[in-house]
Amino acid sequence: MGVKERYWRRAVRLGVAGAMLAGVIGQPAAAEENMRFHGTLVAEPCVIPPGEEEIQLDFGTIVDKYLYLNTRTHSQPFALHLAECDLSLGNTVSITFSGTENAKLPGLLALDGGSSASGVGIGLETQEGKALPLNSASEKFRLSAGSNMINLQAYVKGEPEAIQNKSIGRGTFSAVTTFTLEYE
Repeated sequence: MGVKERYWRRAVRLGVAGAMLAGVIGQPAAAEENMRFHGTLVAEPCVIPPGEEEIQLDFGTIVDKYLYLNTRTHSQPFALHLAECDLSLGNTVSITFSGTENAKLPGLLALDGGSSASGVGIGLETQEGKALPLNSASEKFRLSAGSNMINLQAYVKGEPEAIQNKSIGRGTFSAVTTFTLEYE
């Protein structure tokens, strides 16, 4: 090994040691225990994949005359995706949809205050057409190991008085519900 190579290696070692020493000397003093963290770790049988936590459903344009004749729209399908399900932690799930209930359509979701439409509510049901009343736990859905799709439906229904008096208010509408999963 030549003299030049040995010198260069020493210089690098000394430079690194010097940089580390400078970092130690330049550290500001810190107060003791001025920040604490708390939390709870739990095991859930399934996870909702990232990006699928929020579901948006567009009913498009609904003609009021259709509601006067049929009282409700056709159902629009949507699905809750539960992934990485571990059956040793739970093999069934029930779903509770929470939100503001329509006073004239018990069990259905009321429209948000910013909606210009009126006289309708949003209903939820299973793929088989069984009602999922708002703020009540559903029947249990059996889970499979791995990935599960719980297929559900939503629809728009006219309030009885608005149907009878043909007084459904036209305009845009929106409604929000939050779903909670309970595993067993």
